Amino acid sequence: MENKKEMRTWLDDLNLNHPLVIAGPCSAETEEQVLKIAHELKDTDVSYFRAGIWKPRTRPGMFEGVGALGLKWLQKVKAETGMKICTEVANAAHVKLAMEHDVDMLWIGARSTVSPFIMQEIADALQGTDKPVLIKNPVNPDLALWLGGIERIYKSGVKNIGAIHRGFSTYEKTKYRNNPEWQLAIEFQNKFPDIPLINDPSHITGKRDMIFDVSQTALDLNFDGLMIETHFDPDNAWSDASQQVTPKTLIQIMKDLKIRKESDPEAEYNKELNNLRAQIDVVDNQIIDLLGKRMKSADGIGALKKSKNVAVLQSKRWNEILGHMVLEGESRGLSEEFILKLFKAIHQESINHQEKIING
Repeated sequence: MENKKEMRTWLDDLNLNHPLVIAGPCSAETEEQVLKIAHELKDTDVSYFRAGIWKPRTRPGMFEGVGALGLKWLQKVKAETGMKICTEVANAAHVKLAMEHDVDMLWIGARSTVSPFIMQEIADALQGTDKPVLIKNPVNPDLALWLGGIERIYKSGVKNIGAIHRGFSTYEKTKYRNNPEWQLAIEFQNKFPDIPLINDPSHITGKRDMIFDVSQTALDLNFDGLMIETHFDPDNAWSDASQQVTPKTLIQIMKDLKIRKESDPEAEYNKELNNLRAQIDVVDNQIIDLLGKRMKSADGIGALKKSKNVAVLQSKRWNEILGHMVLEGESRGLSEEFILKLFKAIHQESINHQEKIING
């Protein structure tokens, strides 16, 4: 699969003067709920109304969707508001039912993208459709697996494709529900700049109060749009309550995030500069996270040394680290002077952490 300009034709044909917005409840719960949310989003920047009909949940016993009945509710949304409609499909039967109900856009979820068998089944069912199909990243940070899933869909004759970045599972507990791993998304863009890339801040954050910041980062990194979950009573939603915002809040988010086109000759320069700065911000945050993890390990060493009455400074170990890091730095174009200053500062902070524990 090669990058082609026509991969983004379906998005360009919408002629939007703002990022694409796909919004709606995590799950379609009742007809009244779906229509109420849809009418609150009518005549806003939302281009596609989303609702989960079939919900692949992490554990059995959780709400797994109303099924095909919800497709009729989506049809009513389109008839009453004029918005295009979309939903998730996870097998060939879902695809068939969605097509029969003229759903305008389909997306494939993270739990499906991990399986080449499931992706091939869906690809065969979608063969030749002109409806846009968006593929979420797999739950694990594997770019090749993500691109492989997209390629299966594309090779089945689906030319209107896109990707959804919804973050990745991690065994470590972080402030995110799913770690964004922005660098992986940037690499995706570098390989396929013309496949529309949509950010899903709801699933990345898992918390409604973080949605704006993650959305802004995505737009700073030149994402093409956002998929955000919204509910008129989020706290009582039947699924993913904590990550849904009210339609009123969503409308304000869209207003605050809107990127207006610049007409001055510096526009392209400023766009590229802002993108590179956003990439630096992403890496800077990763550096802080890694330093925090390093200091936690230093705390553990401090506790161990205290129990064995061992001195904090171990000169032989320190000199070994420094020599190795200088060589590693040189291989990456970093000067010896910089590496020495950096690791001396890190080493001093580690000593401070250990002394605090030993003397505490």
